[in-house]
Amino acid sequence: MRVLCIGDVVGKIGCEFLRDKLPGLKRVKGIDMVICNGENSSDGNGITPSSADYLFDSGVDVITLGNHSFRRKEVYSYLDEKPYIIRPANFPEATTPGVGCCVYDMGRVRVKVINLMGTMFLDNSLQSPFDIVDSLVSDDDCAVKIIDFHAETTSEKLSLGYYLDGRVSAIFGTHTHVQTSDEHILAKGTGYITDVGMTGPMNSVLGVEPEIVIEKFKTRLPARFDIRRDKCKMECAIFDIDDKSGKTTNTERLRIL
Repeated sequence: MRVLCIGDVVGKIGCEFLRDKLPGLKRVKGIDMVICNGENSSDGNGITPSSADYLFDSGVDVITLGNHSFRRKEVYSYLDEKPYIIRPANFPEATTPGVGCCVYDMGRVRVKVINLMGTMFLDNSLQSPFDIVDSLVSDDDCAVKIIDFHAETTSEKLSLGYYLDGRVSAIFGTHTHVQTSDEHILAKGTGYITDVGMTGPMNSVLGVEPEIVIEKFKTRLPARFDIRRDKCKMECAIFDIDDKSGKTTNTERLRIL
């Protein structure tokens, strides 16, 4: 099977670009399943029910999130109601809306998708992803298991990749909005890329108007991060996964303009 993993969608402009490009890409590449990080899909950070519905209606099968999961209160009940939108599993289970993993049943194969968040330079009050992940990947009901690891540092992402090599089908990183060129298959068959990148305006700072971010760095004062209105890109990666063994057989990194 071929699984397409799409980097952080930024704002309405990123959502619209994804809707324009995704159907053709799925057709040309023979994509079976689409996983997309949507935590920034609403203008002004976060995700709303309307931006999530827009992504699902555009052809996304599972939406993953990250540190902006709960920025918009209107999404809280949506996270509890919808099975295929997941937030990082290492948020406190008893007090946090939503779930940290889901099983997407395609009939011939069931795919377990897990969302984790790093603690280095993000939120070190969260449970370590290394402590929680063993229980999430230990079941044998799904041969295919895919993780979106929403983390800041390359070292934390790489370390989790090596820690889980052979136990999951693929790990793709999100959060930095900068695509890395290290897509490969680890020694025991796990597909890996440190960060799949961003879906949104190209000439921007992580999707935001550069002047706003520059001023924030210079003054150290709070600023409203307005999304840049400019030509877009969709950055993503494809993992070819053997249905029976759950191992990745090929990886491909893409940037769609």
